[in-house]
Amino acid sequence: MKRNKFWKAYVLLLIAQLIISNYFRFTPFVMLSILPVMILCVPVRVNRFVLLLLTFASGLLIDWLSEGLLGLNALALVPVAYARNSVLRVVFGNELIARKEDFTVNSNGLASVTMAIVMVQALFLIIYIWVDSAGTRTFLFNFGQFMASLVVGVLVSLLTLNVLATETQR
Repeated sequence: MKRNKFWKAYVLLLIAQLIISNYFRFTPFVMLSILPVMILCVPVRVNRFVLLLLTFASGLLIDWLSEGLLGLNALALVPVAYARNSVLRVVFGNELIARKEDFTVNSNGLASVTMAIVMVQALFLIIYIWVDSAGTRTFLFNFGQFMASLVVGVLVSLLTLNVLATETQR
């Protein structure tokens, strides 16, 4: 039952990301994406290959239906999925991966969960902004876009975490 609830929430958040990508681009300084936290919250028991396929499909779907540059989200999101277990090990320790438990805010603390979200958001944004600018924007513009997007993305991701968490995780 918990698995179905997670996957329903995942699909709804994909739709929410489509809406965000299509209608909430108010400034060129903020690139808002909840995709990294969605990938971070995928249950640990999911096979890495399946996770990479899911990540690529999710990123490609968002690219195809919203932003126009086909493959940009997929390109930036796949390294997040690949590095997810490493981020979980660094932030929460080896026990989480060994026991195949999902991380929770209650058991791991808000500071640790926020650190994991910052790490995956930063990795996603570095790749996304670097590829999107393709050397046509200055470093200061890219750095400003990265910092603004990171702050807004982490705040929105913390709200998204409550949607993806099951009753036992809250």
